[in-house]
Amino acid sequence: MLDELDRRIVHALEVDGRAAFSRIGQVLGVSDQTVARRYRRLRAEENVRIIGNLNTWRIGAMSWYLRLQCTPDAARSIAEALARRSDTAWVRLTSGGTEISCVTRSRSRADTDALLLDKLHRTPRIVGISAHALIHMYFGGTESFLRKVQVLDQDQVTALLPPWAGDPYEEVPDIGPGDRALITALARDGRTGLPELASATGWSETRVRRRLTELRRSGALFFEVDVPGSALGLEMAAMMWLSVAPHGMVEAAETLAGHAEVPFVAATTGSTNLVASVVCRDSAALYGYLTSKVAAIPAINHIETNPIVRTLKREGALLP
Repeated sequence: MLDELDRRIVHALEVDGRAAFSRIGQVLGVSDQTVARRYRRLRAEENVRIIGNLNTWRIGAMSWYLRLQCTPDAARSIAEALARRSDTAWVRLTSGGTEISCVTRSRSRADTDALLLDKLHRTPRIVGISAHALIHMYFGGTESFLRKVQVLDQDQVTALLPPWAGDPYEEVPDIGPGDRALITALARDGRTGLPELASATGWSETRVRRRLTELRRSGALFFEVDVPGSALGLEMAAMMWLSVAPHGMVEAAETLAGHAEVPFVAATTGSTNLVASVVCRDSAALYGYLTSKVAAIPAINHIETNPIVRTLKREGALLP
């Protein structure tokens, strides 16, 4: 569980994942040594990760949500194999361990076809596959769930914003091999230092600093804080697949996006048109959420709720 100062530091890092510890300490009224010590502890305990991600919506890539029904004896091994792939971001076991929920990010149609039409269809013991293209994000990605657990006031948030915050997005620069190496390093640790990033890319530190600014200002690169729900006292997680009347889809999605229990909601293709993740304190809190807030949304025609049994990969990181 994160204490009050932990949460304040995490919120500060959510505002700017690469903010200097001295700047965070100044805004929070504590020493930079305290901030650094707390962050190192949280990082070592795997309660906090800073992740540099490419914004798939800005660079024209495609994200898919896959639902794979497997025989019970094979689900774990198939999920582990998917988790080891570089093109998967989230891999979870749901529905009592017989279904795999997986988010993939494809850079090209060929990459998508290789996984969806070739690899998965030839995998024994997968008895059902449904692939849902994510076509609009209502909450998630660049907007973190941690903003809903806000502990800093607006003046503190404003003081921590990067210099270009609020500027109109610039044209997205072409993403080259050096950028791929840069993103790979930042996906492992978004606070990787300039010397290490220079070594990874073969660039000078000045060029790395300049490129980081270009990518962030364009919206192609963003930093997020990954915190497991358990660190916030939220032990129950589930996926919701919703069928919503087309005329009410936007209103329903925006309502879900405003709920404190929802870290992610998006419009999809397929038999359902909205997908959302939910985190609650326990199963009783999940029941209360479904029967109160969700039940009050009139446009929802059908909902399927799948509790998450285990997360094998979270935001690109394999979990023990």
